[in-house]
Amino acid sequence: MTVAAIPADGPPGFDALARLRLPLDLRLTPEQFALVCSENPDAVLELAADGQLITMPPSGSETGARNCRLLMRLLLWADQQGGWKVFDSSSGFRLADGSVLSPDAAVLRLNRWLGLTAEQRRGFAPLCPDLVV
Repeated sequence: MTVAAIPADGPPGFDALARLRLPLDLRLTPEQFALVCSENPDAVLELAADGQLITMPPSGSETGARNCRLLMRLLLWADQQGGWKVFDSSSGFRLADGSVLSPDAAVLRLNRWLGLTAEQRRGFAPLCPDLVV
């Protein structure tokens, strides 16, 4: 399967706000998944180890508020302790099994983050965080 980029103005009749529809048996590599995500920035997706897309619906308002408080507390702790980096739910991590998952919050030792290349940090970081929520 080839996944190709769609021109910014899209093909004739292209609706940038249309719902993303893909076959249920579609399997993607992590590289193809990254391309799908970059072409569909409003879609919240994860990639299972077997290459299947996992759609993530938005959370409810109470959950979002609770997650925000949790993230704030993790960030305050990390700043006070030093040596830690905190990520929100929009951050994807490429795990050893090939999956790309986005926890609600993640904490990573700063030295592990700095051990990644700039390119790895721009994409889905190829590591498992030290703490996930």
